[in-house]
Amino acid sequence: MPDPQLCLEALSALSGCRVEPTGGASQLSPQDFINIVALKEFYKQEGLKELEYPSLGTLSLQDMDDLDMYSSPPALTEAPSHLITTVKINPQDFFHPQYNYDFSKIKDGDATFLRGNEQYVRPCGWNRVALRVTQRYDGGDGWLGTGKDAWPVSYHGHNMDGSLGIILTRGDAPEDEPQFLDVAAASLTTGETQGRGVYSTPDIKVAQKYCKKFKSKVDGKTYEVVLQNRINPEKRKKCQRDGVWLVYVPKGCNDVQTRAIVQESIRPYGLLLKQL
Repeated sequence: MPDPQLCLEALSALSGCRVEPTGGASQLSPQDFINIVALKEFYKQEGLKELEYPSLGTLSLQDMDDLDMYSSPPALTEAPSHLITTVKINPQDFFHPQYNYDFSKIKDGDATFLRGNEQYVRPCGWNRVALRVTQRYDGGDGWLGTGKDAWPVSYHGHNMDGSLGIILTRGDAPEDEPQFLDVAAASLTTGETQGRGVYSTPDIKVAQKYCKKFKSKVDGKTYEVVLQNRINPEKRKKCQRDGVWLVYVPKGCNDVQTRAIVQESIRPYGLLLKQL
């Protein structure tokens, strides 16, 4: 398993929080992390500046790319302390080393894998740190398996939002990304939805284009990080272009309802790291 502190740095990069170790109970679960990562992108595209999350309070949606999570920045560029929320995580109950898998030197070629009767594009070139998610959900762990009850695999990067569907559908360049989710309506197969919600992809190469990068203080190297999830096939909408999936959030949903939709639809099980 990669250094636990490196894994906490990756969680910090994804969430925009300062994630620190503790010997006590974790403040957040793996499900909380996918909720926060997905909801932050969703609410930013809705034009909001803050996210209210249980047990954490108010989270800023300001992009933390240029802020150092672990040391004090120079006085002239010092960020207000309220912009970075500290989260305590116990690596023992958050990670599940038994299911770690290093894909970094694996090439699948023409081999085909299935999860939930759908193609599973394995994250070749990445190192997966397993999250402790077994026996955490009602209904058992069938969603995480390979049988008929299994959910398909999806990947979530840092900047996967409504603009992703438009880019892939229209072939626009990244610098031409639209700024709001509603413009993604044209990228949906089904006309009754409006392109409003949380986006992910079954293709690790697509996720990599929108993933978060961070420089580790553990070894001084730069890494990319992506969350590997299972997605509820009954809650997912497919876009016109293969490789873009949407969990639709209807207009009028309050914060509690929106969070419940995400939680019922996407479940994380791996933290993927790739050294650059």
